[in-house]
Amino acid sequence: MVSKTNRKFEVKRRHIRVRRKISGTPECPRMCVYRSNNNLFVQVIDDVAGNTLVSASTLDKEVKTKHSNKEAAKEVGALIAKRALDKNIKTIVFDRSGYVYHGVIKELAEAAREAGLEF
Repeated sequence: MVSKTNRKFEVKRRHIRVRRKISGTPECPRMCVYRSNNNLFVQVIDDVAGNTLVSASTLDKEVKTKHSNKEAAKEVGALIAKRALDKNIKTIVFDRSGYVYHGVIKELAEAAREAGLEF
């Protein structure tokens, strides 16, 4: 009998696997993505000190699209890159948080790269 896959469990399993391999340092912090049904949240984190250095989301006033879609991902990616570059953060490690590098996550990463972040 074929059982139904639990998608939340699969995302959590991928997230744990990714976090085992990457960690943010003060020189090269981690850019973590969280995607909900309604919004998209991004943080640049220094894992050594445990501090969030920069954050952006679709709830910010600068972002025009208030959904969790590709257009919003492009805006949030450009915004997080602008804020990170203002704090002299040029290189990061991208943490996709267990989400497949596809669609919204891919658009966010490409927008951040185009705006000047290196990863």
